[in-house]
Amino acid sequence: MSEVLLRPKGSIDIMVEAEVINPDIFAGKKTSEIEQMIVWQGAKQLPLSEFFDIEGNSGNIAADTKIIIEGDVPRIKHIGHGMKAGEIVIEGSTGMHVGSEMAGGSILVKGNAGSWAGMEMKGGTLHITGNAGDHVGCAYRGSWRGMTGGRIIIDGSAKSQLGGGMSGGEIHVGGSVENFAGIRMNNGLVVVKGDAVRGVGAEMTGGIFVVCGKIKQFSPGFEYANTEKGPKAGETALLGEFAKFTGDFAISRTPKGILYASKDANEEV
Repeated sequence: MSEVLLRPKGSIDIMVEAEVINPDIFAGKKTSEIEQMIVWQGAKQLPLSEFFDIEGNSGNIAADTKIIIEGDVPRIKHIGHGMKAGEIVIEGSTGMHVGSEMAGGSILVKGNAGSWAGMEMKGGTLHITGNAGDHVGCAYRGSWRGMTGGRIIIDGSAKSQLGGGMSGGEIHVGGSVENFAGIRMNNGLVVVKGDAVRGVGAEMTGGIFVVCGKIKQFSPGFEYANTEKGPKAGETALLGEFAKFTGDFAISRTPKGILYASKDANEEV
């Protein structure tokens, strides 16, 4: 696989929108052509070389192209937006919309990611080794359908509305989540190893949401079904006993959403 190295040139004030950092777009281009690709900073159009030193060679096709960003880029948005193949490795933290609408390939973030990571994702793998912001795998403003495929792995924690409108795929969170995770979820799988604050699965009509820790405030539209030991959520085997709930009855008379919550961590429910 051919590699293109991007080294950040320094601090950035106004955020930069850089959808061009994408194996589909880099593929088949010379370094000099990649340097002249246009990004937006506010109302200005600037070449990518304004923000990165670039070296290496892209592959002839996206699947043979790997982009390595050597450092933190928290002010760079839309990296890997819509990518269909290839690989991106960010050796640090990144900004908003990383992997939004991606359909294939892989992105590894060796740090934190801003909000809207994996927004409306269709395929591929997005792995964030640190924490993520709000709206991971969520539907965009004004849309009802969020992530439809692919896999998002967050080793740390995420903020609010993770998996909003989720219609397929998987999200795995090693830490905790905040408010309204899985809101309007209708398909797919979310597994949270830590805790959740409130509103888990609000307006949920389908899919499976698992919380291995404590849910601080349950959504009122969920009804207790039974307790299961070592249930299987999709291809994921869960360890321990889980209280199983169905819902959200506040939004549908026949909801198909399933919420598993650790029995030990939620004894009062």
